[in-house]
Amino acid sequence: MDTASFADRDGYIWFNGELVPWRDANVHVLTHGLHYASSVFEGERVYDGEIFKLTEHSERLIKSAEILGFDIGLTVEEINKACLETVAANKIVDGYIRPIAWRGSEMMGVSAQQSKINFAVAAWVWPSYFDAETKMKGIRLKLSDWKRPSPETIPTQSKAAGLYMICTLSKHKAESEGYDDAVMLDYRGRVAEATGANIFFTKGGVLYTPTPDCFLDGITRRTVIDLARARGIEVVEKAIMPEEMADFEECFLTGTAAEVTPVGSIDKYTFTPGPICEQLITDYENCVRRRAAA
Repeated sequence: MDTASFADRDGYIWFNGELVPWRDANVHVLTHGLHYASSVFEGERVYDGEIFKLTEHSERLIKSAEILGFDIGLTVEEINKACLETVAANKIVDGYIRPIAWRGSEMMGVSAQQSKINFAVAAWVWPSYFDAETKMKGIRLKLSDWKRPSPETIPTQSKAAGLYMICTLSKHKAESEGYDDAVMLDYRGRVAEATGANIFFTKGGVLYTPTPDCFLDGITRRTVIDLARARGIEVVEKAIMPEEMADFEECFLTGTAAEVTPVGSIDKYTFTPGPICEQLITDYENCVRRRAAA
């Protein structure tokens, strides 16, 4: 992985309608999105030169902006084209893509109806979120002090920048204590998700996952559910209380960055990566690389 600052790299970023040199893709310090989190984004993966589920991501980006009260001003097809052009310009074969839209600097204050909507796409080489050795033995997670909020308090179905503030706080604290990531409960005390990934558990051959009613129903989450059902694995979406984790056998995270990542422990609760997790790791890899399932 390139360790250079993300502001100081070679390459190109698609910025408001054209590809510009990476270092020239800048915004003003009084950009509304910086001060008031009026920004939405996507995280996408490139596998073997193809963007996985590009259209689904572009559709969600437009919907996220609508929930925040603004129109990106581009169609799904135009966003797709911008993403593909960015991947090609940077010669990405296996990597990560970040489309983002935000309110600009025309108005400074809570109200920003007249602010220009900006749109950019960056792409870079990015390997697996967790190294192979750590991943296969199961990562260590900690329950966060922060909770996912009620849909009545914040637009939880938008992939909006502001929703990730408590994710950063949770992950930083977990890492400072030697964990790999954190698991967040929701405002009712139910298991919700990790800081950037959805969560699954197994028991008796059945796959369980929290109902996504106050956090994103991830595109990777839906893909893994489909893969599990194609294998004949029963999938149950339900409210899961923390104490129920004591009875689960396997646990794993799903997300564009995390892909399918086994979990070894969440605080005092321990899990053993097993056959369901291993099968879904293989099936997901085959799916994103367009290989025939074994």
